[in-house]
Amino acid sequence: MKFLRYGPAGQEKPAVLDAQGQLRDLSAWTQDIDGAFLSGPLVAALKSQDLTALPLVEGQPRLGACVGRIGKFICIGLNYADHAAESNMAIPTEPVVFSKWTSAVVGPNDDVKIPRGSLKTDWEVELGVVIGKQASYVEESDAMDYVAGYCVVNDVSERAYQIERGGTWDKGKGCDTFGPTGPWLVTADEVADPHQLNLWLEVDGKRYQNGNTATMIFKVPEIIAYLSQFMTLNPGDVISTGTPPGVGMGIKPEPVFLRAGQTMRLGIDGLGEQQQKVVAA
Repeated sequence: MKFLRYGPAGQEKPAVLDAQGQLRDLSAWTQDIDGAFLSGPLVAALKSQDLTALPLVEGQPRLGACVGRIGKFICIGLNYADHAAESNMAIPTEPVVFSKWTSAVVGPNDDVKIPRGSLKTDWEVELGVVIGKQASYVEESDAMDYVAGYCVVNDVSERAYQIERGGTWDKGKGCDTFGPTGPWLVTADEVADPHQLNLWLEVDGKRYQNGNTATMIFKVPEIIAYLSQFMTLNPGDVISTGTPPGVGMGIKPEPVFLRAGQTMRLGIDGLGEQQQKVVAA
């Protein structure tokens, strides 16, 4: 199933995409597409329902992030060897872990704001993994049982803040609007293999990233098991699993960074597309 949230920012309603690609309102079933919903019995119950009997959402409303009330937004850095190389960083021997602040989360087509004074705002298309039940000290062999589904994430990054300002990466990763998420949360049963998905990103129609999740260094089960040794993963938490090569920072001979007025477009096989206009904060 493909779950989503629609409506004005802060007032999103839950919905599901039917077989014809139409939005169907889920307000009679749940208040939100969040951890409580994803870990409860309603997801399974909906799979036996005639979705066309649900209220049709007319028009083309704004889409919010496909997961509401995200508790933790955890990211994995340098998880593609060729991206590590273009970043002039060593291939990691363990997952590189950082976080996005949840105030960075926006809808898949909302504007992305370049922070005031920023000269190095960059793009990163990534596979997002949404946790469906509480996970602590999980074995890698069991890790996929904890996945509710998958989504597209744009891990927008300010490289000077991330690399040149000292301390952790987080300050360059969690700026407002730096976490477009969605359009849909695609349930795990609809993704045959999360490690065989093409993912791509364009800026103003020029394709910069064109990769496949098959080349991830640390696969989804290993990431979940690893993280669960350091923290309890809760339903509705989002893990962004890293980006393939083609980010602006890695372009030769000179890096290319985002400017106000540009448009990013990105997507992953079966998980939908995003499009954001870049604006000045």
